[in-house]
Amino acid sequence: MKVIWAPWRMEYILSEKEKECLFCVKPKETDDRNNLILYRAANTYVIMNKYPYNNGHIMVVPYLHTSNFEGLSDVVMQELMKITKYSVDCLKSAFSPEGFNIGINLGEVAGAGIEEHIHIHIVPRWAGDASFMTVLGEVRVIPEHILETYDKLYPVFNY
Repeated sequence: MKVIWAPWRMEYILSEKEKECLFCVKPKETDDRNNLILYRAANTYVIMNKYPYNNGHIMVVPYLHTSNFEGLSDVVMQELMKITKYSVDCLKSAFSPEGFNIGINLGEVAGAGIEEHIHIHIVPRWAGDASFMTVLGEVRVIPEHILETYDKLYPVFNY
């Protein structure tokens, strides 16, 4: 039997699920730290993934609610790419990763957890970050509390 200690998951499991789109609701609120919003631009924002694949896993999200590229103007598409590049630069400055996985999952069958609102995942990677826990136990270890990571990244994004 595999046992994984993840006490932060209980809050999610027991919480009432939002009826509205998470990516539409969070930027309307003002508590960016608790909502894990690192940066706001005119048409997009950067938010940390609450259930990350790796330390520093962030997402670039348009404010406009759409599930695909067809719903985005050229201005928003340009800003998505500009803020993705900016985010990579900030992650490099804060954590010195050796590489990145950057991607978009369109549709549930492609792995989209929130398929109704397009977003770009940016996952920093380091040599050896797929430790024995991942290889043998099929478990990821995130070595830092998410708000500690937020506190390291926020000043880099907003200097």
